[in-house]
Amino acid sequence: MDIRFIKLADVLVAYSCDIQPGENVLIEATDTPPEFITVLIQRIYEAKANPYVILHDARVHRVWKRGLNPSQLALQKDVDLHRMENMQAYIGIRGGQNAFEGADVPSEIMSMFNREYVKPINSYRVPHTKWVVLRWPTPGFAQAAGMSTQSFEDFYFDVCTMDYAAMAAAMEPLRELMNRTDKVHIKGPGTDLNFSIKGIPAIPCAGGMNIPDGEIYTAPVKNSINGKITFNTPQLFEGVLFRDIVLEFKKGRIIKATASDAERLNKILDADEGARYIGEFALGLHPKITKPMNDTLFDEKIAGSIHLTPGQAYEEADNGNQSSVHWDMVLLQDIAHGGGEIWFDGIMVRKDGVFVLPGLQALN
Repeated sequence: MDIRFIKLADVLVAYSCDIQPGENVLIEATDTPPEFITVLIQRIYEAKANPYVILHDARVHRVWKRGLNPSQLALQKDVDLHRMENMQAYIGIRGGQNAFEGADVPSEIMSMFNREYVKPINSYRVPHTKWVVLRWPTPGFAQAAGMSTQSFEDFYFDVCTMDYAAMAAAMEPLRELMNRTDKVHIKGPGTDLNFSIKGIPAIPCAGGMNIPDGEIYTAPVKNSINGKITFNTPQLFEGVLFRDIVLEFKKGRIIKATASDAERLNKILDADEGARYIGEFALGLHPKITKPMNDTLFDEKIAGSIHLTPGQAYEEADNGNQSSVHWDMVLLQDIAHGGGEIWFDGIMVRKDGVFVLPGLQALN
């Protein structure tokens, strides 16, 4: 048995979800080795809790999605929502050999799936269960990251099992600062963006909901964003890789959006009214994740990054925006990617990806 499986399972069960005796725990896994799932099940049983398991294959799911009709999806949602309503915890593991498996699922079907299935399920799961989601290190994932399979596995288990309690302590001064902040100004190549976060809580994420973790998020006041942001990393969404995304805002709304596939980008942003407003603003803080690898769960945690999210706001930091879309778009601000600055209420907080205030330098 791979000792790394045991260590990761312990993080998920004992730390991330804090599983207690008698709780129902749903494991939902796509293309994940049964050897790890069995370790996870065993750890849940040892915690005197009750595991439930759903196993997906990404290739099968692609074919299923391509033929979806509304009544079929409505029944699937009802069945899966009933199950979720009986869970106290959720562990989602996303594997897959091909990150682009869903690239040929029509965008209108993906919009329906997100609106009629994903949003209702997540609207219950996120506020009502203890949950954590993670990716699984496949050869395809390693290829997307530009690494050998073995090197990527070593990297993966290292970043996923770090000391998250220590990370949480280091985040506290930044959380307090963000909770006192009104005006945010983001500068960089092709970027000059202003908005307010006044009155919206800052939420530190240190292993409790994502693995790997390492971000602090809040949300802009919905109508406060003005200016332009140019994203300098590829953005993978719904099985499609977008490059060179540029968003322009007026009074909170995205009034212009361009990218390598501008037509598909704008179809996503037109899924509903809330998709053209921002539901999340976050700073990436994981010290061991330093480059993009075409995976949102990793890329949004990159040290020296920010992400801005068209679509649904989280209940914990709610600015009132509702949408079937939640798309974390990542901007790197380290020198290698052109640099940039973050200002809170007229004071520079971070420059070129490095925190400059003394109380925050433990996060560098």
